[in-house]
Amino acid sequence: MGVFKAAAVQMRSGESPERNAVDLERLLRDAAAQGATYIQTPEMTGALIRDKQARAASFTSEDKDIIVATARRLAGELGVFLHIGSTAILRADGKLANRALLFGPDGAVLATYDKIHMFDVDLDNGESWRESAAYEPGTEAVVTGVAGAKLGFAVCYDLRFPQLFRAEALARADVLTVPAAFTRQTGEAHWHVLLRARAIENGAYVIAAAQGGVHEDGRETFGHSLIVDPWGRIIAEAAHDEPGVIVAEIDPAQSLAARKKIPNLKNARDFTVNTDGVDAPRLRGAAS
Repeated sequence: MGVFKAAAVQMRSGESPERNAVDLERLLRDAAAQGATYIQTPEMTGALIRDKQARAASFTSEDKDIIVATARRLAGELGVFLHIGSTAILRADGKLANRALLFGPDGAVLATYDKIHMFDVDLDNGESWRESAAYEPGTEAVVTGVAGAKLGFAVCYDLRFPQLFRAEALARADVLTVPAAFTRQTGEAHWHVLLRARAIENGAYVIAAAQGGVHEDGRETFGHSLIVDPWGRIIAEAAHDEPGVIVAEIDPAQSLAARKKIPNLKNARDFTVNTDGVDAPRLRGAAS
C-alpha cells in the first residue's frame, strides 16, 4: 500500500449547474497542481436549490449531467481519482438520487453511491429540512479500491449513523469519506467531533469536503473541510467557509497500525439487548 496525496475541495455551490461546473474546474486544477491524486468535492457539487420546482427543472440524467461530464473530462485530463461527493441525478424511474460518483484517471466511472440516510429534521433556529421529499434513499453501502487504499462512501447526514462506517471498516475500508453540506448550526455543534469519532472508532482516515457560506437559495453551510488520520488527529482543515482546497498525505499503512494498537474491529462480539422480557433483535457486532 503506497502513500498518496488527497485533496478536499470546499465549494459554495449556487443554483446554476453550469456556473458551478466552472468553479469546479478551477478548484480541481488547483488541487491537481498541489499534487493530489485523489480529489473529493462536497455534497451537492452540482447545485443547491431549495425551491422544489426549480430543482426539478435543473437536474437531469447521469449521461446528460454537466457536472458528470466535467468530472469525467478532468479526471482523464489530470490523471486523478475524482470523487464527486454528490450531485442530484435523475433516475430512470423519474426520482432523484443524491449520488456520489468516483471517476478513475482514465475518466471512467469506477463506483457510485446513493445517499442512504435522508436529512429530515427541524432545527432550533427554525430551519426545517425534508430531504426524503425530494430524493429517493439508497440501499447499498459501497467500498472500492483507490490508489492502493479501500474507500468507503457516505454523504453528509450519513455521518450520524456509525453502523454504516463500521460496516465499511469491516469490509476493509481504510479511508472513509463524508462529503457534506452541513448546516452552520449543526456544523458548529457536531462536525469536528463526529468526523474524529468515525476515524477513531474505525481506525481509518476520514476525508470530508464541505460546502461553506451563504448560498444563492438562502441556506448557510458550515465549511471547515477536514482530513483526519486513523488516530483521530486533524491533519488538514479549511478553517473557514470560503471556497478552496486542502491537501494531506494518506498512508494506508497507518490505518493498519491503528487497528493493531486498538483492535476493536476484531474484538467486537455479538450480543442481545435485555428489554425486560420484550423480544429484541440480535445485534451484529463483528464480522464472521
